[in-house]
Amino acid sequence: MDISSLILRGATVFDGCSPLPLADVDILLKDGLIHTVSSPGQRLLSEGSTEIELNGQFVMPGLIDAHFHCNSFTLDIPVLEQTHESYATLKASELLSDTLLRGFTTVRDAAGANHGLVRGVEEGVISSPRILASGKAISQTGGHGDFRPADQIQLCGCASHGSMTVIADGEDQVRLAVREQLRAGASQIKLFVSGGVLSPTDPIWMPQFTDAEILAAVQEAQTRRTYVMAHAHTADASARCARLGVRSIEHGTLIDAESAAFIADKGSFVVPTLVIIEQLYKQINQLPPDMANKLDQVRDRAFDAVEHCVKAGVSLGFGTDLFGDFHGCENEEFLLRAKVQSNFEVLRSATSVNAELINQPLLGKIQTGCIADLLVIDGNPLEDIRVMSTPEESFTTIIKAGQPVKTNF
Repeated sequence: MDISSLILRGATVFDGCSPLPLADVDILLKDGLIHTVSSPGQRLLSEGSTEIELNGQFVMPGLIDAHFHCNSFTLDIPVLEQTHESYATLKASELLSDTLLRGFTTVRDAAGANHGLVRGVEEGVISSPRILASGKAISQTGGHGDFRPADQIQLCGCASHGSMTVIADGEDQVRLAVREQLRAGASQIKLFVSGGVLSPTDPIWMPQFTDAEILAAVQEAQTRRTYVMAHAHTADASARCARLGVRSIEHGTLIDAESAAFIADKGSFVVPTLVIIEQLYKQINQLPPDMANKLDQVRDRAFDAVEHCVKAGVSLGFGTDLFGDFHGCENEEFLLRAKVQSNFEVLRSATSVNAELINQPLLGKIQTGCIADLLVIDGNPLEDIRVMSTPEESFTTIIKAGQPVKTNF
């Protein structure tokens, strides 16, 4: 269905920014953009447009997932690292199509997606959210992105390159790695700045990359008018990211009150990813002991970290970080975040805050001139956030760039 002009009539509108929705609003979409948003009670002229009568149904901007893994079809990351790019792309197309039907019209990929996949989405080859790809994430040797087991013999002195990550040591190698990802079409750069749960050889508390290496990445990203997103669990790593100009701090599970205040002062964003922690914890007995121990270190403090950020006024984005069979649980992040934030703040994180974070000011809002990504919802998530966790039933219409990808009319 190709619709150049569409009117949504009689909507209750959450614009992505204001805590108070507007009732009985008409929205005119033209050529993929929001052309007009009426005042409450005002009827827009049809002008030959296709019309949908909503009778007060809730309308909000399409969702943005700022920490997504397009190619993560299995939780076995060493397998992912060795998977041929063409197969990973085929698996990604299926995963992305499902994600779009969960209401996510935009995703920021955090490792693995490349220009070919982005182009395929832009040209309509696959049904998918639009993708902001990081290319390959960059790790130091022995860092979170180095998934070689400790007992693996390295048969040559060459750096390790996988389908999702590249190893770079020293300022010059980091600069080269960043330039290569930007040359290949990356929208932003991903670094690993602390240890992680699923990597085999680095403890959570381990600081990764030197200041000079991180600054090199930040400076190179700035030459392309973009930024660095960095995996960081600990308070020290998170504060260090903020000090060195990293725009987007991923996870931040051990952030304390002091580091939250510092991050807020520096203006960096934090993207909590609570749902992956909860999903992993359900299978903690199946994880290797070292990984299970690391998961224990972050689980109990992750909610505290979000609370510290809220109290300090940190800009909080919305991400999920899911792998393998955990995909499909993205919308549960809303329920977890609502334990420590208001429903409004959670919805704003997944819309206008994420749009600001990813430097896409025309996304995440229902305003004249913005891209027409919209959800029509049976229920009011400002009052009951649970409707966000049941997209199959609750999201009656999903519109991306003015075109319905799911509809009940």
